Amino acid sequence: MPKQERSLLTRFLIWRAKHISQRQFIFILSVLVGFTSGVGAVILKNFTHFIQHLLEGNLVQYYHHAFYFIFPIIGLTLTYLIMKYVIRHPVSHGIPSTLYAISKRKGIMKQFQMVGSILTAPITVGFGGSVGLEGPTVATGSAISSNIARLFHMNQANRTLLIGCAAAGALSSIFKAPIAAIIFAIEVFSLDLTLASMLPLLLASISAIITSYFFFGSDSLLPFKIVEGFAIRDVPFFIILGAVAGLVSIYFAKVYHKTHSFFDQIKSPVRKLIIGGLGIGVLVFFIPPLYGEGFDVINNLIKGNPEKALVNNFFNLELNNVWIVIALLAGLVFFKVIASCLTFGAGGVGGIFAPTLFMGSIMGNCVAKIINVLGLSNHVVSESNFTLVGMAGLMAGVLHAPLTAIFLIAELTGGYELFIPLMITSAISFSITKYFISHSVYTMELARKGELITHNKDQAILTLMDIDKVIETNFVPVYPDMKLGDIVHKAVVKSNRNIFPVLNEKDNSLAGVLLLDDIRPIMFDQSLYQEVSASEVMHDPPAVIHLEKDKMTEVMQKFQDSGAWNLPVIKDNAYIGFISKSKLLTAYRRKLISFTTR
Repeated sequence: MPKQERSLLTRFLIWRAKHISQRQFIFILSVLVGFTSGVGAVILKNFTHFIQHLLEGNLVQYYHHAFYFIFPIIGLTLTYLIMKYVIRHPVSHGIPSTLYAISKRKGIMKQFQMVGSILTAPITVGFGGSVGLEGPTVATGSAISSNIARLFHMNQANRTLLIGCAAAGALSSIFKAPIAAIIFAIEVFSLDLTLASMLPLLLASISAIITSYFFFGSDSLLPFKIVEGFAIRDVPFFIILGAVAGLVSIYFAKVYHKTHSFFDQIKSPVRKLIIGGLGIGVLVFFIPPLYGEGFDVINNLIKGNPEKALVNNFFNLELNNVWIVIALLAGLVFFKVIASCLTFGAGGVGGIFAPTLFMGSIMGNCVAKIINVLGLSNHVVSESNFTLVGMAGLMAGVLHAPLTAIFLIAELTGGYELFIPLMITSAISFSITKYFISHSVYTMELARKGELITHNKDQAILTLMDIDKVIETNFVPVYPDMKLGDIVHKAVVKSNRNIFPVLNEKDNSLAGVLLLDDIRPIMFDQSLYQEVSASEVMHDPPAVIHLEKDKMTEVMQKFQDSGAWNLPVIKDNAYIGFISKSKLLTAYRRKLISFTTR
């Protein structure tokens, strides 16, 4: 930063400290973060829709349907080239990368992340990648908020809060659903629901939605008003819908995990691009509704016009037969998650929010159609209502965010007539999915690595702690063949600790530990100085901490199970140091104070 700019910033910070309290400044920053998130959403949405209109409206419509096969490959190639030569960093999936920044990087996000998703996500989606813009919008807003927080010297707690504000602002701007956006930030980012966090989230959400109205007016992604209200006789069918949503959510999570594992084994990004690009190209060519986000399909289903979404089906099947319509819609559900995963695997940038809404709407519509055609009810159930509730059911299962799902659909429809079925379906779907899949697709990889922040405070604090900062290295080592006299003169006399690591000289590996109590009865008997060696009095440690794989939760568990006061730390089989229970608990206490006062 230039000297003059640094001076201006320093003077501003001094002025701010004198005239504006920290709490008031957080409120101001939350409004700013909401505005920047709203602007980010506007840029991403307009850029993407411009590309889609240019390609679908001109090339596909007036030239040839085969462009559906070519476009995704071109888009993924452009995305790869931008990441390699322009950004020069890989752009990770939006929300998981943000969660990682909170849990392991103290809420610090790199500067390239502010523009990474803006440059790559519209190209991925605009050229037909079967993913959404919500995750990239959240990532963009979060990166901007993190760097704003760093600019104004905010601590880790406030950086995390502002990232949550950015997430709320992004969703508020996209869907014009400010309450659901706040709940999303609390559910997904595990923020505490306190007055200290609620007001900034509310301000950010309001600021973002006003920004959205300024640029887009009253236009909505899902413009729909409920015509048919909820009837108590439909409760059994919404229970069925919840169960189906749970099963589809499990299918989504399993395919997502297996596809990611498959692509993780491929080291070459070019091979990933070729395999994933060809796969998504083939799917979009044969099934055009998989192109892009798919909100046009959702709107046609809500309005009761599924034929418009299926009119160009590859087999040219007649859509007068309801079972053919059901089969084609079910095929969209089946293949959408595959198309999304191939897009991610090929290196595309996007989110899973839109694919979840896409699949959920079709799933709900299919269930309603089956109920009606089989005559399971003595009245015709509302396909539009089931379409909307299906979206909430799948969101609750896939994203593990039932409250967000309920309030999002309620706000999108402009009322709470469907609140009861939304609650029933979301609760059942979430419960079934949670039983089989412990974590959402956002968090499963972080949870597997022990890097996930949750609403469990103990778990969250341990995750936030840095294991490297509690390792002590001021221990004097001894060696297995070292005689008692050397131990006394070269180790005991020079050390202020009562424990000594016994190391193998060749590779610095840990052979055992030696306590002062182990030699206290003989350490003054000089006749034994050349008779007793360290290997005779050392013993195995009660537990060993492996730096490369043990997380803080496992470290704490090892102390609890062993009852030890000090445990050795090794990395790649080499001794590093010790962790003491006292230092660990002190670090935990400090982090607890910081965590609970944010």
